[in-house]
Amino acid sequence: MLVEIKVPSVGESVTEATLAEWFKKDGDTVQKDEPLFVIETDKVTLEVVAETDGVLSIKVQAGETVAIGAVVGTIDTEAAAKKGKDVGKETEEEKTSVEETLPEEEKQAPPKEPTEKEKEKEKAEKKPAKKEPPKKKERPPLMPSSLAPSVRNLISQNNIDINKIEGTGPGGRITRGDVLLYIERNAEKTPEKRPEEYREASTGEEKKGAAKEPRDTEKQTSRKPMSPIRRRIAERLLEAKQNTAMLTTFNEIDMFHVQDIRARYKESFKEKHNVSLGLMSFFIKATIEALKEFPEVNAFIDRDEIVYHHYYHIGIAVGAEKGLVVPVIRHADQLSFAELERAIVDYVKKIKENRLELADLEGGTFTITNGGVYGSLLSTPILNMPQSGILGMHKIEKRPVAVDDKIEIRPMMYVALSYDHRIIDGRQAVSFLKHIKEYIENPEQMMVEL
Repeated sequence: MLVEIKVPSVGESVTEATLAEWFKKDGDTVQKDEPLFVIETDKVTLEVVAETDGVLSIKVQAGETVAIGAVVGTIDTEAAAKKGKDVGKETEEEKTSVEETLPEEEKQAPPKEPTEKEKEKEKAEKKPAKKEPPKKKERPPLMPSSLAPSVRNLISQNNIDINKIEGTGPGGRITRGDVLLYIERNAEKTPEKRPEEYREASTGEEKKGAAKEPRDTEKQTSRKPMSPIRRRIAERLLEAKQNTAMLTTFNEIDMFHVQDIRARYKESFKEKHNVSLGLMSFFIKATIEALKEFPEVNAFIDRDEIVYHHYYHIGIAVGAEKGLVVPVIRHADQLSFAELERAIVDYVKKIKENRLELADLEGGTFTITNGGVYGSLLSTPILNMPQSGILGMHKIEKRPVAVDDKIEIRPMMYVALSYDHRIIDGRQAVSFLKHIKEYIENPEQMMVEL
């Protein structure tokens, strides 16, 4: 029986996808739930697994664009069993045919062990005779007139003795490649020019015998088509820059108290909730409290109207191999620290396994991105349209700061808020970021569930 392999639906707005890669070859045996291929849309990357055991037949090759629901291959459920029987049958037939060709004496009598003399003789026969290396024939001196014009020009430009070049062409002829190889091998031995030599060369007063630097005649470039996700990222970033009045404000946060809480409750938290207590849950909680104070940051512009959200769907930017994706934690205000951390871990796992669905990316009202995991000290995040605000976290770095009129070394983090100035005033943006700073520096205000 043939089972069709179809491109699955990943959302109502998606009508086609790119078949990015096959994990199996045509004619391979596959098992149920084994990954077969990967599809890419402008929003998600998804692995498709086998529905049953059988032999794969590929109908659409990797790299082609296919419609949602299109058949890209089939699985023959009966061919796998037949294939196994045929292999066993062939092995048995080969064994029988070999036995039939043996004489009766060899079929019945056990093989005789060779004597010591026979073993010595066999070793001597197997030992290869020593061959003397062939004597290298001396090549007669070459004349420049015997070389191709392009080779002569290259040798002349670099002032090379042609008798030092080993030719690999027909009859030992020197090719252009042989000259380039000689130049490359001897580049390290060529002394660098002194400043006065460069000046003389620029004025046309080159010294006789001075070797010119070899020029790389090949362009070291390559071209690769953009993936659907990368194209979509580029479009959205450009859209955000062109269609919003984006502005960024900055602040710095003392991470001492958050780090202290994490250190004190790290083990008990993980033992109780089976997940680590990270920084992101603190920032999500602080952001939600600030959004409640400044609802414009949780809103967006729709033509001539401002749409206010009375819920908090927080997008968390996650860097993946194929590009940045922003899965959304829905109703984040109703989740505990442990539930927030667990949701982040689940999304990271789905991204790695190419199981992220379109529904996971939709409906966000505000986004948080953490460039600090890559070592970023300060950056300007770009809005995730149609949202009006995005918070950028950065790496924690110990710096001297004034604490109660004393200089202390504290773990500090720069934070950035990019916002749409059409809907959010500077006062609101600065106050919003200041509220986040206050909540992080005094985390007990957020009623930590530990």
